[in-house]
Parts: sequence; structure tokens; C-alpha cells
Amino acid sequence: MTDIDGTRGPGETLDVLGVGFGPSNLALALAVQEHNERSPESARVAAGFVEQQAAFGWHRGMLLEGATMQVSFLKDLVTMRDPTSPRSFLNYLQGQGRLADFINTKTMFPSRVEFHDYLEWCAADVRHLVSYGTRAVAVHPVTGPDGSVEELDVVLRDATGEGTRTVRTRNLVLATGLVPWLPPGVERSERIWHNSELLHRLRAVDADPSDPSGVSGAPRRFLVVGAGQSAAETTEHLHRRYPDSEVRSVFSRYGYSPADDTSFANRIFDPDAVDHFYEAPGDVKQMLMDYHANTNYSVVDPELIQSLYRLAYQEKVAGTQRLHVHGASRVAGMRDAGDDIDVDIEFLPTGERETVSSDVVVYATGYRPIDPTSMLGDVGGWCRRGDDGELLVERDYRITTTAPLRAGVYLQGPTEHTHGISSTLLSTTAVRAGEILASLELRRPAGITAVRTVPAAPVGS
Repeated sequence: MTDIDGTRGPGETLDVLGVGFGPSNLALALAVQEHNERSPESARVAAGFVEQQAAFGWHRGMLLEGATMQVSFLKDLVTMRDPTSPRSFLNYLQGQGRLADFINTKTMFPSRVEFHDYLEWCAADVRHLVSYGTRAVAVHPVTGPDGSVEELDVVLRDATGEGTRTVRTRNLVLATGLVPWLPPGVERSERIWHNSELLHRLRAVDADPSDPSGVSGAPRRFLVVGAGQSAAETTEHLHRRYPDSEVRSVFSRYGYSPADDTSFANRIFDPDAVDHFYEAPGDVKQMLMDYHANTNYSVVDPELIQSLYRLAYQEKVAGTQRLHVHGASRVAGMRDAGDDIDVDIEFLPTGERETVSSDVVVYATGYRPIDPTSMLGDVGGWCRRGDDGELLVERDYRITTTAPLRAGVYLQGPTEHTHGISSTLLSTTAVRAGEILASLELRRPAGITAVRTVPAAPVGS
């Protein structure tokens, strides 16, 4: 066996292997690191993580200038778990020499660019636990003398496709994230994008607008599909970045709907709300999701809605309208017209259609979870599902399994059906990491001593 960070020899076993290294498993790595720093060697947790990206990155394609977080900086990767942690956003600011400056902004919501820099700062602190450019491609059960499966062999492959190795672990934590979603029949192309790749695409076009592999000439006509925060941010960004452009926004609502960010509604994101949701009967779970969908799904910050409306109105007054908002509408068809795309926009109340030409169509249509058991092979057959086909998940985020599987398989992300609306968000990430770590410690077999891990790099290095 080969471990992640090189501190264990052949045949030794990890306590936990995390697959995917976005904010969720990064928070778990920080919790493990802090636990090990204050624990005797016999109580330390042997952990490793793999990430298919070459370096840490979180929604880099939407790090738009001026875009802010929709969650308080206090809901960083550690504070809700341990307010004294040296890996907090406030300690990051102190290390950057910006603490007083940030306080003077009088905001709870840092820019998305700054918060991403905080995440990278945290990731650098636990880089010894992570193997980047590595994919987990298969999981095999390790059957013990009594027929039980208390350990798993995970086959890892370099992102280049060359070379594999195997890691043995007692527990898996799957945090493989979400994948961009496009409506049925729509495929990405040089002119049809998902907003997740927005900045990468725009930089390529700006760098060489004559590149024949991309959009021919600087784009002057954009069409954005979607009604949520990302769609509105994309619309505003394109309008500002290309002052000679025409930008159209198409969505089926009559107008952008405001996000409910009020104090009482925000209780749905409290750690206690996870307990309430988990214990609630199915009909109550659905009721809560329906009531509070407007805190997160297909909604926009009121300030951004007002800003876009002012833009559209001011352009009408000036008689030079560049921003067109097609509410209560849908894209009814698209055709490649050579140098552009012809898009049919249907106004839903009347069925009336108009055809517009666009250089680029950007779909800001969200993300969907992938089946977390898709890589588990035979192990996935021991993961229990409910009558609705959803995985059964324990309160500690461990999938309910059947014999002979005793090794733990934990989920970070696709647990909305059991743990509530905060499952895919940052709000409870720090607390969830602590709960998973506590579960791992409780489930450690008697007599197992953790193997010493590489000491932490200095915070801020």
C-alpha cells in the first residue's frame, strides 16, 4: 500500500481517506490537523485526501470582480466548530495585515476573491495531507477472516492517466461536489457556455479574439439563461466588462426573485436546524424545503436586482438600450448560424416568439449532484437506499450500510434529503467537519494507534 503523504510504510492503513478537496473536505482536513496538534501520538487520526485538480480551486470561473459572498465570514471553515482556531478568516486577515481595514468596511460579507484567497491559505496549511492531480477510480472491499469488511482499498490514478497506486483506509469521506447542469438537448460548445467556465472563456477570447478555435472576433452580443444569483451576476459582469455589448437575460419568472436573507429565515442554516430537519418526518422535511427554497435557489440579492433594473431603465431613458431582460420567457430553440447563434425566445403568457442573434449563450442553470456511490463498485451494493431511491444517511453523515460492510462511508454534500438545505452550502461546513471527525474517533477499532503525520506547516506560510 502507498499512503498520501509518505509518512506510513507498506501495509499500513489510514483512518480516513477523503475523496475531493473542496471546502468541505478542506474543513475536515483542518479539523484533523488541529486534533492531531493537540493530541498524543496514540490518539492522532491518520488522514489523507485526493483531489483531481492540480491545485486547490473553488468556482474559479465565477470569481467576478465585485462579487461578494452570500454567507457571513464567521461561517468560515473553522469558527463555528472552534472560535479559537488559528485557521479562522479573522486570523487570515491579521496575517495579511488587513484586519483593521476589513473591520472598517462594516460588512459581514467579504468579496468572493478574498474568501477564495482565504481558502487557498487554509489549503496551503494542510498541503501535506493532500495528493493533487489524483483521482480515485475504484474501491475494493478488504474481507477479514470473519467475512466482515472493515477496510477498503482505494485505487488512485494520476490525472495524466499514467500510474496507479492503492491506499487502504478504514473510512471514506466522499466530497466530490456538484457538476454543472444544462437543460436536456443543450451541449457546450465554443459559443454555448456554462457560467462555471465564464472567466476562463472570457480570458481566452480577450487574449486572442481572432483565435479560430474560439469566438471569432470580440463578442458583442450575449444571452444569459437563468434566474438565480449566478445568472444575475453573469449578466451584470458582461454588461460592465463589454461596454459596447448587448446583453439579454432570459428566465421563466416574471422578474428576478429576491433572496430571503432575513434573520428568522436564516435560522434554517443554523447547526441546530440540521438536528431538527434530520429528526422531522418526511412531509415536514418537504414543507421546510418548500418554504425556505427562496433562501438559496433561483433567487438574487435585492441590491443586485435593483442595480440591474436601474441599468435597464437608465438605458431606456437614454434611448441606447444594451440590457434586455426577457421575463416570463424561455429559450424555445437555438440554431448555429455560422458566425453566431440564432435563439428563439418565447414569451410564455402569450406564446409569442422572437428570434435574436447572439455571439455567445451562457447557461447559468445551476449544478446537480453526482451519484456518490458511482465509484464504489461492489461496496455500493451494501449502501442502503430508501423507497425513493435516495441513500439512507446517519446523523453523523455516514451512509447506512448492510453486512458485511463495517468500514464507514461518509458523505459531504448530497445530503439535503436527510440533513437539510445547508448540506451543499458553507453555513454548517465547519460544524459538520467536527461531527465527522468525532464519529471517526468513536468508530476507531479498539487497540488501533494512529500513525504520526507530518507536522503542520506554519499558519500563513
